[in-house]
Amino acid sequence: MSDAIDTALVAVNLGTPEAPTAPAVRRYLAEFLGDPRVVSIPPLLWKPLLHGLILPLRGPRSAANYAKVWMDEGSPLLVHTLRLAAALQQRLPDWHVRPAMRYGTPALRATLRELRAAGARRLVILPLYPQYSTTTTASVADVVAEETQGMDVTLIEDYSVDAGWVAAVADSIRRYRHQHGSGSHLLFSFHGLPQRVADAGDPYPQRCRDSAHAIAAALGLDTTQWSLAYQSRFGRERWLEPSTIQALDRLASSGERQVDVVCPGFAVDCLETLEEVALGLAEHFQAKGGRLAYIPCLNDAPTHADALAHLASCAVGREA
Repeated sequence: MSDAIDTALVAVNLGTPEAPTAPAVRRYLAEFLGDPRVVSIPPLLWKPLLHGLILPLRGPRSAANYAKVWMDEGSPLLVHTLRLAAALQQRLPDWHVRPAMRYGTPALRATLRELRAAGARRLVILPLYPQYSTTTTASVADVVAEETQGMDVTLIEDYSVDAGWVAAVADSIRRYRHQHGSGSHLLFSFHGLPQRVADAGDPYPQRCRDSAHAIAAALGLDTTQWSLAYQSRFGRERWLEPSTIQALDRLASSGERQVDVVCPGFAVDCLETLEEVALGLAEHFQAKGGRLAYIPCLNDAPTHADALAHLASCAVGREA
C-alpha cells in the first residue's frame, strides 16, 4: 500500500472498556452514557445521577460480567472488530481500512483526525450497526460531521436488508443448525430502545422487523417458526417489547423446549450476546425446563467480510 491514502474505510463499532475492572468500566460507561444521543435527559439533571449513583453501582457489576467473557486478547467486541477490519483489508487491498470505536479506543474522533492529517482523499464510514437508530448511527454521524468538514465522505447509514448481509446471517444460522441441531423455534433478539425514542420517530424497530423478516424468508421459515424480541433494557422507563426474557418465558409456557437465539443487530459478539444471552438467558430458560442455543454473531466470517466489502465498494460506485 502506498503512503498516500486514496480511500479509507472506517469500520465503527460501539466501544468497550479497556479492562474488565470497575475503574475501566466506569470510564467507558461515563463516555457512553454521557452521550445525549444515548441518554437525552438534560445534563444538569443527568450528570449528578450518572456520576453519583449509576456509575458507582453499575461499574463493579458490569466489570464482573465482562470478566466472564473476556478473551486472552482482550474484550470480545474489540478482538472481533479488529479481526473483521483485517478481513476487510484483505478484500479491499487498495483501500486503507481502520477500525474505530464511538466510545473508548481506538477512538473514532482520533481516527478521523489521523486520516485527515494523512491526506486521505475519500472516507467511507461504516457503522457496524445493521439497523439505523438515532442512538447509534446518528451519534457516529455527529462525530463524522464535526471532524470531516471539506472532505469527501460517504456514510453507510443502514444495511438492515442488504442482500449480501442477509444471506450471510442466514448462512450462519443454517450452518450452526446443521452442525449442532435445530431448535424448534428461532428467536431474533435485537438490542432494545426506550419506547419514547421510537415514538419520536426513530425507525429502528421497523428496521429490526425488516431484518428479521428478510432473514426468516431466506431460511424458508414460516411465521410460527420464529419471533422477535428486544434485550438489554436499562432503567425503569418502558422499552420496546417484548423483551427477550418475556419472549422466552412465553415460549416456555407454550411448550417450546429447544429455542435457538440469534442477535443480528450485533455485528460481532460482545457482552450483550455472550454474557447476557449465551450465559444469562440460557440459564434462565434452562430453569424453565428448556434449552437455549445461542448462534454466534458473524464476527470475521468470510461471508460477513465479503458482504461488508461489497457494501462499502458499492457505496462509492466500485464493485467489490
